[in-house]
Formats: sequence, structure tokens, C-alpha cells
Amino acid sequence: QVQLVESGGGLAQPGGSLRLSCAASGFTLDDYPIAWFRQAPGKEREGVSAIGFGDDTYYAEAGKGRFTISRDNAKNTVYLQMTNLKSEDTAVYYCAAARPRARIGLPRVQDYVSWGQGTQVTVSS
Repeated sequence: QVQLVESGGGLAQPGGSLRLSCAASGFTLDDYPIAWFRQAPGKEREGVSAIGFGDDTYYAEAGKGRFTISRDNAKNTVYLQMTNLKSEDTAVYYCAAARPRARIGLPRVQDYVSWGQGTQVTVSS
């Protein structure tokens, strides 16, 4: 059974950092594009960043310049390093997998077929 589990969320101060993890089970991540999305209360889910099966990376405006996506295939995990956090980064963050070896670009909800349950990130002083 394909499963994605996010962790690493929590409370951070403005200007602080958090690293989110997306651990996969039931499949190996090597051939899968993985993306991070977020959803704030009352807002639509939006793409943050994506990493292709060839380790090409993409950043939406939400994540550009402050967030870094990476994967560790040995740990079957994808990470999202978030720095210089702002209050507007407060949201539930989800990781998602596209189909194996799919070609991707900027993360779009419709391109991803397997989703984790999300982890809450709150940025507040």
C-alpha cells in the first residue's frame, strides 16, 4: 500500500526555519516526482515545490528563494527545508507523489495521485 507520511511541522517564529519530511512506504521514491503543497484556512491548496525523478526541482512563488526541496533515496524520504518563515507560511503542508517517471514542472494539484495526511506549520511570535 502506497503511503506518504509528513512530519516536522510545528510552531516557528517569524524568520525561523523548519524542515519537513515526507517518508514513503509501500514503494520506493526513486522513480516518483514528489511535491509539497500547502493549504491555509479558507484558501485553496497551492503548490510550493516539486522534485522530479531526475532530481530536477521546481519552486512556485510560495517557495521561491526561501525553501529547498531535496530527496534522500536511501531513506526513501523527501525534505522541504523552509527558512525565513513568515506568518503567511502558516498552513497545513502536504506531500504528494505523481505517477512514476512522470514529467513535471511547477507543482499542480491535478498532477499528483497519492497524498499524505499533512502536517501543520504555524508561524507566529
